[in-house]
Amino acid sequence: KHLASQYCIDLCNLEEAEGSIDVFTRSYVFYGVHRQADNSLMFREWAPGAQALYLTGDFNEWNSRSHPYTSKEYGKWELSIPPKTESSPAIQHRSKLKLVVLTSEGEELYRISPWAKYCHQSPDSNTYDWIHWDPSKPFHQHQRPKRPRSLRIYEAHVGIASPKEEIATYTNFTLNVLPKIKDLGYNCVQLMAIMEHAYYGSFGYQVTNFFAASSRFGTPEDLKRLVDTAHSLGITVLLDVVHSHASSNTADGLNRFDGTDSCFFHSGPRGHHKQWGSRLFNYQSWEVMRFLLSNLRWWMEEYLFDGFRFDGVSSMLYHHHGIDMSFSGGYSDYFGMHVDEDAIIQLMLSNHILHTFYPDCITIAEDVSGMPGLCKSLKKGGLGFDYRLNMAVPDKWIQIMKELKDEDWDMGNIVYTLTNRRKGEGCICYAESHDQALVGDKSLAFWLMDKEMYTNMSSLVPMTPVIDRGIQLHKMIRLITQALGGEGYLNFMGNEFGHPEWLDFPRKGNDESYRFARRQYDLLEPENNLRYTQLYAFDRDMNRAEEKYGWLASEKVRPNDKVIVFERANVLFVFNFHPSNSYSNYRVAASQGRYHLPNAYTHTHTHIYIYIYIYIYIYIYTHTHTHTIAASYFVKNLKLVI
Repeated sequence: KHLASQYCIDLCNLEEAEGSIDVFTRSYVFYGVHRQADNSLMFREWAPGAQALYLTGDFNEWNSRSHPYTSKEYGKWELSIPPKTESSPAIQHRSKLKLVVLTSEGEELYRISPWAKYCHQSPDSNTYDWIHWDPSKPFHQHQRPKRPRSLRIYEAHVGIASPKEEIATYTNFTLNVLPKIKDLGYNCVQLMAIMEHAYYGSFGYQVTNFFAASSRFGTPEDLKRLVDTAHSLGITVLLDVVHSHASSNTADGLNRFDGTDSCFFHSGPRGHHKQWGSRLFNYQSWEVMRFLLSNLRWWMEEYLFDGFRFDGVSSMLYHHHGIDMSFSGGYSDYFGMHVDEDAIIQLMLSNHILHTFYPDCITIAEDVSGMPGLCKSLKKGGLGFDYRLNMAVPDKWIQIMKELKDEDWDMGNIVYTLTNRRKGEGCICYAESHDQALVGDKSLAFWLMDKEMYTNMSSLVPMTPVIDRGIQLHKMIRLITQALGGEGYLNFMGNEFGHPEWLDFPRKGNDESYRFARRQYDLLEPENNLRYTQLYAFDRDMNRAEEKYGWLASEKVRPNDKVIVFERANVLFVFNFHPSNSYSNYRVAASQGRYHLPNAYTHTHTHIYIYIYIYIYIYIYTHTHTHTIAASYFVKNLKLVI
């Protein structure tokens, strides 16, 4: 109640001070650089710790003092550059720019605008340049698809989406990967590492430029073409958004943007993540709220993304960031002084604006702690996410692979893990994601088939017991995970066909090699005669069957019926606890056989009269006058066969 109350207070304060939450969360139309109607350029920044601010770049031959900003209230700075004499903008599209920040100590710092739309690594250095991006025409041609009934997500990284040892592009993904996603029956693609990050090996999780699409894969227009093409295929597109922390880079990131230790972050130790080596946002700051909420609106408006997977939510929820914590499930783990209320309200505001301005928007939380109410609606006091990742499931499969023989698998424990989730909270289930593909771990296929994947996956050689077992279990694990594990399903690219190798980005430890920073889709080519095609075909058929029958979106129970059905010792029990409703032709699952009422049961209002193959149809009556509950049971006689 306290958090819900504070959320309402903060929301009211924002609307009162800014005029509306809509204006506040579209601050990207105010900050950064914008071309005016007369082709003049308006630059605005927030740098409260700076003593002076200047703009430099190609347009003024890198003069660091010729274009000073004017100081405004609340740490804001402003600069207007008139057009050229022929009325064209003074700064051309694709020109390089930098901010020059003069600190209180007299230090001169070169920085990139936090609102930069495009950044590119300089060929002669490791740092990134701010590129003025001002294309002439909007791009998108297709509308967003309708929100899927059942969410089947293809988790993907653009840079590794090629069998070649290279950094792949947005264009390659558009032409070669989107058709595969469509063919496989996935209706959603979740794109990782889109927000600009200076270090490729960070998997996109050390973000330097929050409003810029990563330039190593192509231009912003290339990404827009990717999203637009996906929409034309009926594929929803989610962005893996990182608001839990930021890169500690200074020259091309947010760290010490205005020369101080704070600005966007907490100052001192609280502003540093001791495991990730990154900076931690000050979610209580008005301008940080503006920046992050506007960032979400930017990706929705400019690129037409359909929603977000919020990374590292556990780190946001608690002051301890989940470090060295073992969450037992007790409520003391989730409520107390160790909870970061400012971060929780930030997440609540994020879900509020997304679901208010984009009703079909999808939000998914990555939380390892199991925070209660994460996926409850804001009206019910929850954080407002649509789904959470069911992170216990892949851990369970890996544990089984590591520790148990086939005959020791505990079916009850497997079903419990797959179904153990809070009622009413949507879960995205998965057997494995990118986490299991990283170097140091193994994919399910590799756990199952190990080194034989390199020698015995050809369909031209006899099937070995290891490969036979591995292929069948790979199929079964993925199917039961999708069938029982949640209300949505996720697969990491390549795992659908049992990709044989781990994922390792270029680094000193592997001689900057791209050998393992790729997905070998060429293994599926018919001329290669490899059994990977069997796994691909099964994954495709599984998704198409889900599309037809919709088990992910189906209700697991119908609580309002107040009926309980179960089978024990060849006896089918049916209980109607509803105080007033009777049911005719009520369909329940049962084992095949012929059933009859035992002589001891004399309830005259309950009838059973059909032979059971898969389902049984029964009449269940309740005495409406006396509110007597109907209890029925039917004995299966295995000797009677029709």
